[in-house]
Amino acid sequence: MRSHLLNDLTAEQYRRSVTEGVERVAAKLATTERPFTGVTVDALAPLIDGIDLDRPLHDTTAVLDELEDVYLRDAVYFHHPRYLAHLNCPVVIPAVLGEAVLTAVNSSLDTWDQSAGGTLIERKLIDWTTARIGLGEAADGVFTSGGTQSNLQALLLAREESKTDSLAKLRIFASEVSHFSVKKSAKLLGLGQDAVVSVPVGADKRMRTVALARELERCKNDGLVPMAVVATAGTTDFGSIDPLPEIAELCEQYGVWMHVDAAYGCGLLASLKHRDRIAGIGRADSVTVDYHKSFFQPVSSSAVLVRDAATLRHATYHAEYLNPRRMVEERIPNQVDKSLQTTRRFDALKLWMTLRTMGADGIGRLFDEVCDLAAEGWQLLAADPRFDVVVQPSLSTLVFRYIPAAITDPAEIDRANLYARKALFASGDAVVAGTKVGGRHYLKFTLLNPETTTADIAAVLALIAGHAEQYLGESLDRAS
Repeated sequence: MRSHLLNDLTAEQYRRSVTEGVERVAAKLATTERPFTGVTVDALAPLIDGIDLDRPLHDTTAVLDELEDVYLRDAVYFHHPRYLAHLNCPVVIPAVLGEAVLTAVNSSLDTWDQSAGGTLIERKLIDWTTARIGLGEAADGVFTSGGTQSNLQALLLAREESKTDSLAKLRIFASEVSHFSVKKSAKLLGLGQDAVVSVPVGADKRMRTVALARELERCKNDGLVPMAVVATAGTTDFGSIDPLPEIAELCEQYGVWMHVDAAYGCGLLASLKHRDRIAGIGRADSVTVDYHKSFFQPVSSSAVLVRDAATLRHATYHAEYLNPRRMVEERIPNQVDKSLQTTRRFDALKLWMTLRTMGADGIGRLFDEVCDLAAEGWQLLAADPRFDVVVQPSLSTLVFRYIPAAITDPAEIDRANLYARKALFASGDAVVAGTKVGGRHYLKFTLLNPETTTADIAAVLALIAGHAEQYLGESLDRAS
């Protein structure tokens, strides 16, 4: 079994095996005509259940053949221009190359003696990102597994900086359409059920700063402690961006930690056209960025950034076997001193390869394309009487629903839209997401593929309308 270990003796076998795997994936990408096959759980589960993991195939070609049947054939392919559902982006080739390199070398980014140059590359990218945000010379940060972990760490720092012994008094303020990880983080941090105050949004789905000011004043008058305001730069459902400058003013007035969840909107940091949409982000105390959403990076590639590097001490623990205190005095850079994780992948390499190959402007142009596409899609929807579109996009998300001309029952319209989404997924012709607005079911396009065109959008809208009309026709037949 030593023949399967990657080392100097097996380098050629490694080359052959990886090349064969790459060729399989390349063939799938080149010939995939739909984002999904429409396979069902009931059809696929028996194939996987029938595999005996205690009886290996002993041959990578045979394993790849099997993988074709249980994964590659029926995978959801985000690179397809009619994948329009979640915050999953197609990935750029330099980042995929970086993934191959980092996986084979297998550095762990917790300590210098496990990563060396990897540590410095990650730190360079953190400095690059904080400079783009405008956090100042004292800024710092660390790569994370994703936006949820980044938000958790930011709120941990905010909790510790609040300097109160009464956790029950702490309050976090976030808009009613903020990411669920804010409430999840509050629970993990030991705060009470009422710790997260939901701030209303306007018709544009942006936090209403008048309402935020009112809630902050109420918190103060009730003897509670405002721990953090979470402003969102790109909500998951709508792509809406909270008014960051006004929120920053209120945070300064009330002495509250300002966190910006820019997991989605961080692509604007590289934008050549729309950077002003996140004006004010540099006034934050902490920022979440997900490069794997709008920098076209493979999962995972994320970071939490802070204005004051000293606040990262709240995540620091020293272990004699790993990062003893003497290393700080010896100026040995250990990233574990800043991280909630210990063992951690060298995910920063993917972004490094991307920037060194394409440059920030290359990334920005791609993200500008999808933002512009969303604006064009909004015009299509707004002009089409079959659809109700919720809000003009700030980024690349469109939320809408099919409205039949002859039916006014909201519950029946809900069912038609749910059916249309399910039928579309089952067909494999396109993949769209769904959400609720005002208690009603809506559909959602998250446009992150520059290869998607307005023609694709129009075609998918026609498919949605057709499925909804089919459902409503069948529904009327049943009723009669």
